[in-house]
Amino acid sequence: MKPRLYLRVGDTVRHLYHGAWGQGHVVEEKHSVLPGGTCLVRILFEDGIERSFINDLDSELCCYYAGVRIYRFFKNQVKLLV
Repeated sequence: MKPRLYLRVGDTVRHLYHGAWGQGHVVEEKHSVLPGGTCLVRILFEDGIERSFINDLDSELCCYYAGVRIYRFFKNQVKLLV
């Protein structure tokens, strides 16, 4: 079964619980070639630190459940997709 991916390279994100990190940008996706393997993303946040998260919505450890949310920009308004 293929993993259900949450983030893609180029997505802009924020963390719900760590606002001091600032906005982040997905800079890399990694996928395991083994069935049932891990999918990871690396996100570079405004504080200058790259952080890695699990990127499979079928995993209870997915970055979505950990508080990472995608930001979209619409007509000079920032909306947080929940």
